[in-house]
Amino acid sequence: MTKFVKGNEAVVIGALYAGCDVYFGYPITPASEIAHAAAKWFPSVGREFLQAECETDSINMLYGAAAAGRLTMTATSGPGMSLMQEGISYMAGANLPGVIVNVMRAGPGLGNVYPEQGDYNQAVKGGGHGNYRCVVLAPASVQEMCDLTFDAFALAFKYMTPAIVLADGLQGQMMETLVLPEKEAERPDTTSWAVHGTPETRKNLITSIYLDAPAQEAHNLRLQAKYAKMSEDVRSERYLCDDADLVLVAYGICSRIARTAAEMLRKQGIKAGVFRPVTLSPFPARAMAETLTGRKAMVVELSAGQFRDDVLLHLALEGRYQPVALCNRMGGMVVSVDEVIAAAVKLMA
Repeated sequence: MTKFVKGNEAVVIGALYAGCDVYFGYPITPASEIAHAAAKWFPSVGREFLQAECETDSINMLYGAAAAGRLTMTATSGPGMSLMQEGISYMAGANLPGVIVNVMRAGPGLGNVYPEQGDYNQAVKGGGHGNYRCVVLAPASVQEMCDLTFDAFALAFKYMTPAIVLADGLQGQMMETLVLPEKEAERPDTTSWAVHGTPETRKNLITSIYLDAPAQEAHNLRLQAKYAKMSEDVRSERYLCDDADLVLVAYGICSRIARTAAEMLRKQGIKAGVFRPVTLSPFPARAMAETLTGRKAMVVELSAGQFRDDVLLHLALEGRYQPVALCNRMGGMVVSVDEVIAAAVKLMA
């Protein structure tokens, strides 16, 4: 079955098919339709929706519901995501799964409601306190707003950690055809770790505090080992890269702009391709390094170079050192195909 829906609505559809049974949230543009659709659809299929007083309440409700074994999610935009950072750190520290969708808007501060990718570091580096990381998935279409939200629940439970779906205002507001998932996901077994208020789960303990320093270090080492294992689920996409002389590196909406630019550059005689990380955490460093070796590279992003900095870092960690150009816009201004082409032509001259 297909539907013609907004990206924000596709998020809710993906969550419902993933088995999410409780949504806590506070509406904020350009993510408001996620809360609106959840308020409509969750109760209609026997799930629960609760509008919190603020984003801080939302994430702490997420913590409590996750501790009780519920499949839970919230969604917000930049200012709300900032308010959630402490709660996300607590969930990561307590090994609790949950899904947070960030439909990015321009910042810093209140900024505006137009699309940007300035929340990159906040998402992939762990914006709160402590040595933690989240799974971060970056959709590039309405279809993936649904599919990657669906996948985020599976990854959150696989690794017992918060998972972030990182989109932007353009993706949240645009409408495309969505093919619905074939079936609802199987519900994970939570009895081994969650607290259900029963004698069987009394042995389970949800906590992130270890007052003994060696115990806290051991806890951190276990977390780091888990994050290293997350690389098993790294994802990326290559487009026209086999014979490329220039590779455009982009995620989210920028990857679609880059694909069109690559096609048009080839008509001008420049063999261009696109490398797109689908998982921003874990980052597909090895696949990217192999793709960029021997080729010129240019990052396309809607931020001040946060993503390009990470591209350079991961190349260095893979033992590859090469310059990477930058084509970017900020403040809610979306980089155009013509701007990408002009920058690429200049780079290849």
